[in-house]
Amino acid sequence: MEITREKALDYVRPFLKTRRYEHTVRVTDQAVDLAQRFGADTEKAEVASALHDYAKYKPLDLMKRWIETDRRLSKDLLDYHHELWHGPVGAYMLEQEIGLADPEILSAISSHTTGKKHMSLLDKIVFLADYIEPGRDFPGVDEVREIAETNLDGACALALKNTIVFLVSKERTVYPDTFHAYNDLI
Repeated sequence: MEITREKALDYVRPFLKTRRYEHTVRVTDQAVDLAQRFGADTEKAEVASALHDYAKYKPLDLMKRWIETDRRLSKDLLDYHHELWHGPVGAYMLEQEIGLADPEILSAISSHTTGKKHMSLLDKIVFLADYIEPGRDFPGVDEVREIAETNLDGACALALKNTIVFLVSKERTVYPDTFHAYNDLI
């Protein structure tokens, strides 16, 4: 199935709240900008970013069942905050529901929240676009945006660092892939 930006956005719209859909459109625009800037496939960046939050509002019991039953999903996800589940679970849901088969797009959707070791160019673009889209406003985001003008890896590393520091300051657990992504970029 050939998926375009429009088809992807039309597909996810019914599953997202209005504010989340607007976020998704901004992430998609940001991902295209980053893809053009850093030489990535803009069509893949559009599709991956348009679909990245597909499972954001899926019932937790449904996502938990996916994690428990799909051998490809790490069971350790269950030991961490459920906010992390929608990326990896959503990628496999999209694979099954719409036949999304591109491994690069699936990887970018899966890792857009946590990052991971050895992130591809597309993984980094979707991760960073989600972090710096213009609707985001939190301490440190402007510095990441500034670095993203010229240094994709540096911007991703700072976004990961900010995330780790924030979670630690709140005495929350940090998913190991986030540490692995940060260490790999450093």
